[in-house]
Amino acid sequence: MMDTSTAKPGVYELTVPGMGSDHCAGIVSKTLNRLDGIEGVTTNIANHKVHVTTRADGPDGDALKRAVEGAGYDVARVTTQADANPDHQAEDEEQYLKQAVRRLWIAAVPTTLIMLLMMPHMFWQPIPGYLAIVAVLAFPVVFLYGGAATHKASWRSLKNGTFNMDVLISMGSLPPFIIGLVGFVYPMTSFIEMAATIMTFHLVGRYLEAKAKGKASQAIRRLLTLGAKTARVERDGEEIEILIKELVPGDIMVVRPGDKVPTDGEVVDGESHLDESIATGESIPVYKSEGDTVIGATINKEGRLRVKATRVGGDTFLAQVVKLIDEAQGSRVPIQEFADRMTGRFVPLVLIIALGSLLVWLFAADSLRPILEWGAGFLPWVDPAAATPVLAILAAIAVLVIACPCALGLATPTALMVGSGIGAERGILIRSGEAIQTFKDIKVMVLDKTGTITRGEPKLTETVAASGVSETELLELAAAVENASEHPIARAIVDGARERGVKPGEVSGFRSTGARGVSGVVLGQSVLIGNRLLLEENEVTGLDALDKDLHELEGKGRTAVIVARDGQACGIVAVADTLKDESVAAIKAMHAHGLHVVMITGDNERAANAVAREVGIDEVRAGVLPEGKVDAIRELQKTYGNHVAMVGDGINDAPALKQANVGIAIGAGADVAIEAADVTLVRGELSGVVDAMVLSRATFRKIVENLLWASGYNAAAIPIAAAGLLHPMIGVVAMTASSLSVIGNSMLLRRRYERTRI
Repeated sequence: MMDTSTAKPGVYELTVPGMGSDHCAGIVSKTLNRLDGIEGVTTNIANHKVHVTTRADGPDGDALKRAVEGAGYDVARVTTQADANPDHQAEDEEQYLKQAVRRLWIAAVPTTLIMLLMMPHMFWQPIPGYLAIVAVLAFPVVFLYGGAATHKASWRSLKNGTFNMDVLISMGSLPPFIIGLVGFVYPMTSFIEMAATIMTFHLVGRYLEAKAKGKASQAIRRLLTLGAKTARVERDGEEIEILIKELVPGDIMVVRPGDKVPTDGEVVDGESHLDESIATGESIPVYKSEGDTVIGATINKEGRLRVKATRVGGDTFLAQVVKLIDEAQGSRVPIQEFADRMTGRFVPLVLIIALGSLLVWLFAADSLRPILEWGAGFLPWVDPAAATPVLAILAAIAVLVIACPCALGLATPTALMVGSGIGAERGILIRSGEAIQTFKDIKVMVLDKTGTITRGEPKLTETVAASGVSETELLELAAAVENASEHPIARAIVDGARERGVKPGEVSGFRSTGARGVSGVVLGQSVLIGNRLLLEENEVTGLDALDKDLHELEGKGRTAVIVARDGQACGIVAVADTLKDESVAAIKAMHAHGLHVVMITGDNERAANAVAREVGIDEVRAGVLPEGKVDAIRELQKTYGNHVAMVGDGINDAPALKQANVGIAIGAGADVAIEAADVTLVRGELSGVVDAMVLSRATFRKIVENLLWASGYNAAAIPIAAAGLLHPMIGVVAMTASSLSVIGNSMLLRRRYERTRI
């Protein structure tokens, strides 16, 4: 299992199986930060990973490993960033779970025998040599394979001047066993059974936590297994099959029907429909043909495709999604600082309370016995007549085991694990824990227009034919001339004509007059296409008859051009950047969630207002240059406070996405915009904004619920334990149940998310 790297210092990844809570992560982080040459340490308890960035003169992998082990935690693997393998996570989790199962069985079997012997010994007939039998059965549970790892971690932690949660378990199991041995020389109550039971239930909790957390992180493991294992490529004129890791950018891959696309690429030949649900959550296959991009691990449904590999390895979409989920699960929520402060001081405080309980019961037991007499009326394990030392030991041990802050440490990361997994399944990648907390207070949603509300490409929308001219005739003239141009408006007219069944004819003498228009000869007729000013300069007649239609189209935000033949106006063709299908419904849903929706665009005011009216935008800021978008966001933040989110897709949106309190990138947009954002919508649909907001709010509510439950549980349980009303064995069961209840509550996030969606 060990794979300690000796490569040059840089970026290291450590797998620390025992790092199961924020408290543990804090100890590991502080320990590493004490070393010279450390630039940064980030921990992720969801997958037990620690990422360490070192300076050139910093420690190597071996030194990092020794430091973490010195803090009381075993290190299963150390790798450099270059050697990191996504498959390692599944291997490590599987081994950790197997190890937890083995330790549990080794502890559970002897402890079960102890319980079976204890019942008749206590209530029916004393068993000869009972104490010796119990001591022999409990020894491997407390000291050997069952508890050895716990005590080892406790010793390392104490030696390093830190206090992890294993310290509480060691303090709760070792003293009872040792005190129980006094029974061989002096008659007294045996505590050995308690020591074995505490350790066994602790191991039960470790196993159940490992299993539950593994289930919560299934989304990322499913993604890791969805990629193709091999690729069929063309090399030296032949098709050969190679491993995915042997692919290089530029390889031509052959993707047959039913195959997975090996890696991200561009179609160079063929057409087909691809199932992209892995990336977008959308079950409807997407049509792909020459020039279209495809995503690795998506499934080719019918046609044969030849695809040029453009991204391989860690640069692929799938790898980036895994990275984003990993970042989300390891990110920190501001409210987590409260939990960190609590857990950082909690263990020493518990040790002080346990020692105080021991001393108070030893020296003031008679004053406290009325409490026990009251509790004995409804708690069968309370014995007011027990000897003072017994009562003192029971109270101290009960405080130690009931106070273990596992639940508090699991409150935030388990909710983040489940939330990020749900988001990944629906094409919503939340990479920042801070965004989850900030999202709940968002009051203003700022939207870019082009590529966000609209499709980002012009499309032929309307045609108005003059008297005596048919629509087909009008389109034939326009398409023939515009087919010779590469301007986006020209391409929109030609494509729109073809969609209406009109094939572009031949043109001669083509001429462009810049942004004003184009001209040419079609079937011996002189055709001029452009704005009204250009046609007036060329003394075209019949323009007045089209004025009303021209103004109406321009009022809708259309780009309208007039088509003239042999000096006579034939009609108007209008082009516009059309709305995405879901834009109106998405903005309506934003209003339903109480958001003020603002559109910021570089387009002219008339076009911007036309789009705003169509989709229901509350406020429009038009003619804003890229650098002006940041200023616009700042102005809104002054008005509405730090409650402004922005959605964008282009390179020019990146600075504004960073400035916004929550930046949301449309996944189909520029990489730089995605990198600048807190949330990425893989589908590229505006409706995902509302889904992301609902998911973030639901995740944060779960975090708050978990923290309230965990802190409330400890606050209520410790006084009860200190008062002698809680048996240590009941306490360790309650401690385990508390941790599992936090995990279980996080797992219910999916149901809450589905219930609160509009």
